[in-house]
Amino acid sequence: MQQQIKLAQQFRQLNQQGQFLLANAWDIASARIFAKAGFPALGTTSGGIAYAQGFCDAELIGRDSMMAQIAAIARSVDMPVNADIEAGYGATPEAVTETIRQVIAAGAVGVNLEDNSHGSSSEALFAVDAQCARIAAARQAADQADLPLWINARTDTFLLGLGEDIETRIAMSIQRGRAYMAAGADMVFIPALADLAIIALLAQAIKGPINIMAMPGAPVAQDLFQAGASRVSLGVCPMLAVMGTMRDIAEEARKTGSWQTMERSFYGFAEAEELFA
Repeated sequence: MQQQIKLAQQFRQLNQQGQFLLANAWDIASARIFAKAGFPALGTTSGGIAYAQGFCDAELIGRDSMMAQIAAIARSVDMPVNADIEAGYGATPEAVTETIRQVIAAGAVGVNLEDNSHGSSSEALFAVDAQCARIAAARQAADQADLPLWINARTDTFLLGLGEDIETRIAMSIQRGRAYMAAGADMVFIPALADLAIIALLAQAIKGPINIMAMPGAPVAQDLFQAGASRVSLGVCPMLAVMGTMRDIAEEARKTGSWQTMERSFYGFAEAEELFA
């Protein structure tokens, strides 16, 4: 536990100092590759893990299966690991409490916790008060474990395109971001937001660190940082890029009997053996 506390403190410092680029792994191989590239910490990607295990995203994999993968990734690297726990695998604060206990036992030192209800209620997002209660439960569970867990409260206002117009969406994001920080979150995560002006506005209005997700077409990390993002996560996009490469390899081999696509990004056998030695 002392080592986990040390890793948690390192992760907290990385987030607080800003300009923090976080890679997200979906298995041990991807975790080791990101670690070898020099990333100071890793996150897991719920979508990537789900796809690798044959599930669609959005909590269909279940808590037990997800925790097993988070634990495997955390054991495979000597660095802080942030766990993507989706919406906490249950709508109630009690469910979130149990998930936090399990994720700490798995070795993680931070979490992403969504306000997306994933169909557990009639609304796309949990009500603000309900989500605040869930965040407070996560903080209490971490405090009871004496771990300074970094809680990244994700709001899906932009991901789901909520609100009748962009002004409404911005107002919703500010309201939720401020409330989540007051409830015990350390950071607010706004996936699918890539507009630099809006990032700057939200960073000022939420009055706390914000996390932005890298994705095709998004500005480069340095521009996102300069706009006001404290952390930029690669998210599920590297896993999707790997799937795209696999698709291209398969189509080329099947249609032409050649493998130039495979040769372009080939990871040598000896290099792979060294990675897992």
